[in-house]
Amino acid sequence: MVRQWIKRLGLAAIGLLALAIGVFEVSGWRSFGHRATGERRARMERSPQWQGGAFENPQPLWNDVWGSLTGMMSASEHVRPSAPVPVEPVDPARFQEAPPSGLRVTWLGHSTVLVEIDGHRVLTDPVFGRRASPLGWIGPERWYPPPLPLAQVPPVDAVVISHDHYDHLDEATLTAIKDWNTTFIVPLGVGAHLEYWGVPPARIVELDWWETAKVGDLEINCVPARHASGRTLFDQNAKLWAGYAFVGPRHRAYFSGDTGLFPAMAEIGRKLGPFDVTMIEVGQYNRAWPDWHIGPEQALIAHRLVGGKVFFPIHWGLFELAAHGWTEPMERAVAAAEKSGAVIVGSRPGHGVEPDARPPMDRWWPDEPWTPGDRDPIVSTKVSGISP
Repeated sequence: MVRQWIKRLGLAAIGLLALAIGVFEVSGWRSFGHRATGERRARMERSPQWQGGAFENPQPLWNDVWGSLTGMMSASEHVRPSAPVPVEPVDPARFQEAPPSGLRVTWLGHSTVLVEIDGHRVLTDPVFGRRASPLGWIGPERWYPPPLPLAQVPPVDAVVISHDHYDHLDEATLTAIKDWNTTFIVPLGVGAHLEYWGVPPARIVELDWWETAKVGDLEINCVPARHASGRTLFDQNAKLWAGYAFVGPRHRAYFSGDTGLFPAMAEIGRKLGPFDVTMIEVGQYNRAWPDWHIGPEQALIAHRLVGGKVFFPIHWGLFELAAHGWTEPMERAVAAAEKSGAVIVGSRPGHGVEPDARPPMDRWWPDEPWTPGDRDPIVSTKVSGISP
């Protein structure tokens, strides 16, 4: 009798799990995107990064599964803001004239940045949706509306996407901008998602690492990153991930995408630097997965390796994606910059910064408890040849 009840409970649990998976798949089907086929797939398989049916990093990612579980159970009490985040609404009139210096960076939250460089505009990883999730009712929810509504974004010459994780590639946003008169520049394979969502194939440019697209007289270089990809359990690393170097007639800017520390950053600096500004991720890190996200202190090492002049931290302050306090990435980045002597600028979401002017640090975030880097260091693996 007991065995029968156990069997029934087991079958019921399996049935509920199957139902939940079915509901999830039906609800999020369009957001999952599409697999690469035909010539797109053939080109991916010719890439040096394609190994054994998927893309791989030269330095594989290390994960501590148990550490991830225990780390989330000891999350900071300040993982999300307790009061409204001070956002600066963007006046669209700002973009009627080019910035006097020729280079301006407007951070719109997380990794969404509007870069004005030498007469061109580039929008990185546009995420204007409510959640970093395939579902509209569950998943990380943004802490504030976009400082610049999508309908008020000025014409851009290029939209660049670093990889297909939900906090960087948002189906709702891409569907809304699919008819923009712009060029969509993505890593290998990611174009399959865009085409599935209605972006005209002629407007999609897919690049492998070290390949270049030109928009006017601006070079957009796809450069290596150390990360991963995937929108479901069944497409892990099926698309490439990347960073970008924007090289104009007068200025150069580096956008890291998501990345751990890796030796080829020095090669990026030698080939395409030095950079007037580096936009490098500092948030959403954990010691249990130190190769996925670089962390604040290593971000300053990356800034040095690529030859950065002004450091502009991104990938923080919008979503709860890790267990650290929400202000901690910037506190640690400021401390690391002061220690290394690097020039760091940090503006509230929506404020435009011209790196050439070396504006003073705007400490707009509240004073909340945070853990210093020496007590919780993020140390990427397989980088023993890189000095701190």
